[in-house]
Amino acid sequence: MAKYSKTAQKKVGRAMHEKKKGTLKSGRSGKKVTSRKQAIAIGLSEARKAGAKVPAKKGAKAAKKTGRGPAKKTARKSAAKKGARKTAKRSSR
Repeated sequence: MAKYSKTAQKKVGRAMHEKKKGTLKSGRSGKKVTSRKQAIAIGLSEARKAGAKVPAKKGAKAAKKTGRGPAKKTARKSAAKKGARKTAKRSSR
């Protein structure tokens, strides 16, 4: 089974061609792209936006896991402490 669709391959090919010609520009800054890897990344990004079959970004999975882990733990701990305090006060009356 192919990882990338024909549409994705065309988008990357077009980006590489533009990079070679010197007309490929990056995002908001509009600077000229000189890196081969950057040209491929731009092509894949455009393919994703077009709805082509492209695997998810490698960095996206790691960022989600590290970003949310500690926040949930602290929320659980604080909620557990609040619940324990309330029950202790009620029983002492």
